[in-house]
Amino acid sequence: MRTLEGKVAIVTGASSGLGKATLLKFASLGAVTINWDINAERGEQLKSEMTVSGHTSDFYQVNTGDMASIQSAVDDIMVKYGKIDILVNNAGITRDATLLKMTEDQWQQVININLSGVFNCTRCVVPHMVANGFGRIISISSVVGLYGNFGQTNYAAAKAGVIAMTQTWAKELGRKGINANAVAPGFMHTEILDAMPAEVLDKMKAKVPLQRLGKPEDIANINAFLASDEADYINGAVISVDGGITL
Repeated sequence: MRTLEGKVAIVTGASSGLGKATLLKFASLGAVTINWDINAERGEQLKSEMTVSGHTSDFYQVNTGDMASIQSAVDDIMVKYGKIDILVNNAGITRDATLLKMTEDQWQQVININLSGVFNCTRCVVPHMVANGFGRIISISSVVGLYGNFGQTNYAAAKAGVIAMTQTWAKELGRKGINANAVAPGFMHTEILDAMPAEVLDKMKAKVPLQRLGKPEDIANINAFLASDEADYINGAVISVDGGITL
């Protein structure tokens, strides 16, 4: 039976969407879960909900674009738990525009959170994984990072960079007992899509061979697998979870 019993897991951007589903999945498998999110209100609300459900879960208001914010949280976690076993780099934003209309600010915001944020979090956490001789780094990329997408120069560049960093870390850190892998979601039905017209959602579904959008739980399940001992020999992989849309 898959278990994360006794593992300390950080999930960034876990107050909603894919991150929340992953945090809940990890908690159900026995992990101590820690949410790093910029949204304090939603973060505290989720922590309360999980505490009521009997799970051990913490929340830190962390800006993944700010190294000092991350290091402060890491220092506190190490005092409290003495280790960090799993890091899921999930936090991300979009600022879509075509190349000719994209502003420098739109570019920098996405690169700062979606690419530099992944580097920042991993750079602060990895020394403690190295000291412990064990670690699982799971970074959420996107099929957009593999194949590009109209109107998403910034997002595609950041997500492709996440893949390149993951493969580099797999080579550097594997000998130290740390596995690094990336997950590339396709069209996922998160809260953001709830406001979209039904006909738009139907067109999105029609492009997918499975004829449905992905669920946050689809990503949570693969994250749980990669975090577990069952994935001990998977390192440097990029796993597409997209219903076959890229075929």
